[in-house]
Amino acid sequence: MTTAELLLQDYDIEVAMTRKILASVPEDKPDFKCHEKSMPLGKLTMHVATLPLFGKTILTTPSLNMADPGHKWPDQTFTTRDAALAAFDTNAADCRAALASLSDAQLAEPWKFSFGDHVISSSPRSLAYRHMCFNHLIHHRAQLGVYLRLNDIPVPGVYGPSADEPFNPK
Repeated sequence: MTTAELLLQDYDIEVAMTRKILASVPEDKPDFKCHEKSMPLGKLTMHVATLPLFGKTILTTPSLNMADPGHKWPDQTFTTRDAALAAFDTNAADCRAALASLSDAQLAEPWKFSFGDHVISSSPRSLAYRHMCFNHLIHHRAQLGVYLRLNDIPVPGVYGPSADEPFNPK
């Protein structure tokens, strides 16, 4: 089994669970924040919806310099849940296709992430992808779960049952 095939096993599971959380995001609370230092719910939702685009960038480019004048992050403006889901579906499919296309040798190539002369990370592409896209996605998906709970919105089960989706054997 190739490295990409192994990573895709996890990817498909995590993307499906992330979509469940995004599908639960309320449309009427885009400005809700857990704390004054927290990201607003709408922006966090769009960050999660667009993170796979960052994964695609890691998988398809030799580096990313955020100080490059040509670099632009995707729009993080929340409009509707359906728009967030559509963005996520497109970005997740693009990231998956990029991952599926890579050989072990390509995943072992270095990938540099910087801001001007400041190097944020320089590691094998597979590690950069797992750390900066995959784990990052899981982290922010968990934050969305907290935002849902604080707004009395049922939290979908992710790695198993949740208080709102208990285990129900048939």
